[in-house]
Amino acid sequence: MRRRRLNQQAEDAGEVNLTPMLDVVFIMLIFFIVTTSFVKESGIEIERPESSEASPRPDAQVMVAINANGAVWVDGEAVDMHRVGEKVAGLVSDEGSVVVQADRQSTTGLLVEVMDHLRESGVDNVAVAATRGAN
Repeated sequence: MRRRRLNQQAEDAGEVNLTPMLDVVFIMLIFFIVTTSFVKESGIEIERPESSEASPRPDAQVMVAINANGAVWVDGEAVDMHRVGEKVAGLVSDEGSVVVQADRQSTTGLLVEVMDHLRESGVDNVAVAATRGAN
């Protein structure tokens, strides 16, 4: 009888209780989900123009940025302006939209040219980003 109790205690001591570890993992998972930013950025710093009619666009699937020097970026990667349509068309789905963030110092002609390349590639849902101002 005593031998049976000793064997049972030895077996119990050999088990690893995973409950505290799983609790810590789930708490960390919740922490990272809550602190994650779900706003998609273009990858470069852009000074957007102001508009009194600017409205949020949460369904933006791809961000295209044009900096003050005229460089075009797609999702944080520099792209040749003539190939921006092909690159974006491969990234956007049928229901998704594209937001073009043009720097305040960039030229309007470059913005129009990028939008033309996007439309030629079959991307129809294109918007221009602006910050909401008191104009």
